[in-house]
Amino acid sequence: MPAVSRRTILAGSAALAAAGVVTTATAAPAAAHPTSGPRPTVVLVHGAFADASGWNDVIRRLVRAGYPVLAPANPLRGVSGDSAYLASILATITGPIVLVGHSYGGVIITNAATGNPNVKALVYVAAFAPDAGDTVLGLQTKFPGTKLGEPQLDLRPYLLPDGKPSADGYVKADVFRDIFAGDLPRSTTQVMAATQRPGDVHTLQQPSGPPAWKQIRSWYLVARDDNLIPAAAQRYMARRAGSRTVEASASHVAMMSHPQLTADLITLAARTTRD
Repeated sequence: MPAVSRRTILAGSAALAAAGVVTTATAAPAAAHPTSGPRPTVVLVHGAFADASGWNDVIRRLVRAGYPVLAPANPLRGVSGDSAYLASILATITGPIVLVGHSYGGVIITNAATGNPNVKALVYVAAFAPDAGDTVLGLQTKFPGTKLGEPQLDLRPYLLPDGKPSADGYVKADVFRDIFAGDLPRSTTQVMAATQRPGDVHTLQQPSGPPAWKQIRSWYLVARDDNLIPAAAQRYMARRAGSRTVEASASHVAMMSHPQLTADLITLAARTTRD
């Protein structure tokens, strides 16, 4: 594919020129900013060990820019169920949609967007962008570098509605900051660790379905200092999906440590939908 020029990626997006941000040549240049059509609704999907509040600073910037925003709760119960839930939310939105996922949220947007003609752009923020049959565990461990494994999790058993046993995984408090959010203040990550929403451990090995990124244009923010999804894995997934890609020196929660960069990348994707 043609290289992405720095001028193209940075057009109208000042934060992408900030120190520590680079662009990669993985996709065709983004379209120019159309001048007509409705502003798309931006839907922000969180991953495991987090909740929708992780998007707060990004939301403030998008709302100031005039975008309608929705950040629903991700059930974190399983790939098929979580994807179906998000798909049902997307079905209630009229007009174009920019769908954004962080971490495991990337799996869910990849599946939920399939077949919805209103979804015009996908944005992955330090997220899984699976192909059909991929699993979270397989992608996370495809390249060396992750610091998250079973020893770093607290497993808490619970019963499914049908009475079958399962377990939720929480990142241990003493390693949470190092694995998840090393570029945030310790006082912030202590609260995040205490309030984290766990994911059902079975999601780690549940296969993903046909990927929406094969039909929908995508963008990707690679977090170079991510200790959960190695940067090499992020680059691999972004390249495979043909995503327009930027990189930043960021931890796994790049949307929290770099909210302006994240908002600008989403805005860049949104501009291509206004036709």
